Amino acid sequence: MTVETFHLPDVGEGVAEGELLRWLVEPGEEITEDQPLAEVETDKAVVDLPSPYAGTVTELHAAEGEMVPVGTGIVSVEVDDVGDADAEADTGNERAAEDASGRRAFAAPSTRRLARDLGVDVDRVAGSGPGGRVTDADVRAAAEADTGEATEARPEPRSLDPDATVVSAGGGREAAGRTRRESAAAVEAASEAVERERGQGFEGTARDRTLAAPATRQLADEHGVDLDTVPTDRERDGVPFVTAAMVREYAAAESAETEESAGSTRPDRPDATAETTTAETTTAETNGDVTTATEGAPKPGDRLPYRGIRRSIGERMEQSKEAVPHATHTDEVDVTALVETKADLEPYAAERGIDLTYMPFVMRAVARALASFPRVNAELDADAGEIVCHDECNLGVATATDAGLLVPVVEDVGDRSLLDLAEATAEKVTRARDGSITRAEMQGGTFTITNIGVIGGEYATPIVNYPEVAILALGRIEQRPRVVDGEVVPRYTLPLSLSVDHRVVDGAVAARFTNRVMELLARPARLLVE
Repeated sequence: MTVETFHLPDVGEGVAEGELLRWLVEPGEEITEDQPLAEVETDKAVVDLPSPYAGTVTELHAAEGEMVPVGTGIVSVEVDDVGDADAEADTGNERAAEDASGRRAFAAPSTRRLARDLGVDVDRVAGSGPGGRVTDADVRAAAEADTGEATEARPEPRSLDPDATVVSAGGGREAAGRTRRESAAAVEAASEAVERERGQGFEGTARDRTLAAPATRQLADEHGVDLDTVPTDRERDGVPFVTAAMVREYAAAESAETEESAGSTRPDRPDATAETTTAETTTAETNGDVTTATEGAPKPGDRLPYRGIRRSIGERMEQSKEAVPHATHTDEVDVTALVETKADLEPYAAERGIDLTYMPFVMRAVARALASFPRVNAELDADAGEIVCHDECNLGVATATDAGLLVPVVEDVGDRSLLDLAEATAEKVTRARDGSITRAEMQGGTFTITNIGVIGGEYATPIVNYPEVAILALGRIEQRPRVVDGEVVPRYTLPLSLSVDHRVVDGAVAARFTNRVMELLARPARLLVE
């Protein structure tokens, strides 16, 4: 028997350390090769660390919550010296590659074996998987690049910007190695298949082992839910994986069954906002007043860690405020016709299985306005001394999640139909919340929309999502008194707050851009034909 020590690997993108969130194994446990050992959070993502060894865990060298530098030994595993020749070759070749290059790729042993079979140096392959992990698709792409011949079942490589600072909650395997468009199509097809087959996989059975992010485990504890009983159609490395959305759905179903058995009823709550983009909340209604408290909120006197994804978000906000001279323009638009139009289209959208909200109307209006005001759809290249006006319209939708504020990007908004926008936006927002969205799907935005109205606000001074030059905040749509034909009447209105980078966008341009958005929202029929 030999005791091998597993060191925290370099997960790429300049990450020097990570927080060990949760151990997934314990001393004395028998483990298999590539079995997840621990969950680690860096300022880029939450990732699972797979074991390169099969054997018995002998010692854990780091505590949960500890910040661990890359290269630090975190767990020891007792392995059998009489392993097969393939396993011995694995270890010898990996060590030789590490000694020769000075860099050890983050890859599963099975991926390393594939690389050897194809004659690829895995330590020289750029990984496109979560946390920079090298995938089978990356290896096949490298092999094809070397030989000029296609390898078996290789999807188109996904293009990533290695220098971009992106907040991620850990991408799902279903998108690895695909382009963003192919990933979205694959996820949509997989989702439809899952809905048809729901109940045949892990659903309804108590499992011995379940993987979940720390925030998801905390949510399950708060709801009194056993993760091993939550239905799931996902796997990570062959182990059932549960998301926060699944926990909420399961908890809600249990609650409904309890109420039904007790003969209780619960009144429906009317939809009073444009688009739900916040994390899970708990709501109490008393005499018509609504009070909301965020799940898992800190208690007075708590000291909260400022690191990982939360720190990355903070640093991006700090960078934006320091680099960008902000200016905010506010206005209010009468959207009574929009409310009526949405109500008319809801049954038609429902026939296609789409829950129609106000967000796609706003996105379509913003896309039309950006086409007329290219300076608002731009970024500043200070080094080159140029303002770069984008020829794409990719809109980010700010989404509050258990992992922090994420901004999934919907591409080519100007070329999409209203219902296509509704479907694509809902799908990406859902996957941002459950942690399955990929980093690529949160890159390439040219303008951002954030919805404060869902919480009850009207106006705000949103921070520009640098290097973009503008962000639009939506207030709550509700009836307010307006003067029409000399009389004060109730009308549905929507408050708007546009923050801009004043180096690029002047106040007059910001006002005219907002006026154009308001014009389109006030006459929504034009959004359906233009």
